[in-house]
Amino acid sequence: MGSRLSIHDFPEYERPRERLELLGEAALNNGELLAILLRAGVAGSNAVDLAWQLISRFNGLRGLHAASFDELCALKGVGRAKAAQIKAAIELGYRMSQEEHTPRPVISKPGDVQELMGHLLETRSQEELWVLALSTRNQLIRKQLLYIGTVNHSSVRLAEIFEIPIRLRASAIILVHNHPSGDPAPSEEDIHFTEELLKAGRLMDIGVLDHIILAKEGCCSIRSLGRLAFNASPPRNWH
Repeated sequence: MGSRLSIHDFPEYERPRERLELLGEAALNNGELLAILLRAGVAGSNAVDLAWQLISRFNGLRGLHAASFDELCALKGVGRAKAAQIKAAIELGYRMSQEEHTPRPVISKPGDVQELMGHLLETRSQEELWVLALSTRNQLIRKQLLYIGTVNHSSVRLAEIFEIPIRLRASAIILVHNHPSGDPAPSEEDIHFTEELLKAGRLMDIGVLDHIILAKEGCCSIRSLGRLAFNASPPRNWH
């Protein structure tokens, strides 16, 4: 807050647009999302600073929604164009909430994950790591790409994995990654990484239902191997 740095002075991994491209919109906080709409700040305040000033001034997103157009314009650095962008974005969000949604997929067995993600991952030439956030009824809330490249314990930050279910208030997660070799059998590194994931899930009180590996030759459920104690109760036919 109050920083005189511009967004371009931030490290790339801290810039809102770059973070959205890499991790998806769910990984960004309200200030970062609003900063993308504002695009630029004002003398003495970058776009992120200005976004948080707006959120603070109007007591959150609901306050921004309730504020009049002229009240938004009255804040230094906003102006009519930025106020219009904010109002338009809030209205789009409202209209989306009013639309009829198709039923969320229910994940009741590893094959459901293969059906959902196989077309994306089974033919990839690089490893990709995804997280599926689930409701208490195992309905899919969101699927999110986390990493592209070799998936190993040293390259994956567990905090980033759990940031998604925390923001979405998900009940449990399923981790999914692919093996470009075509063999879905987990490596010892996969098992170790899953074990670390389970430890973190217990500390954060977020269930880890499974870690699924997809490949051309099929899929493998690490839970079904029986080597690790997962901390989320599976559906009756999970095998």
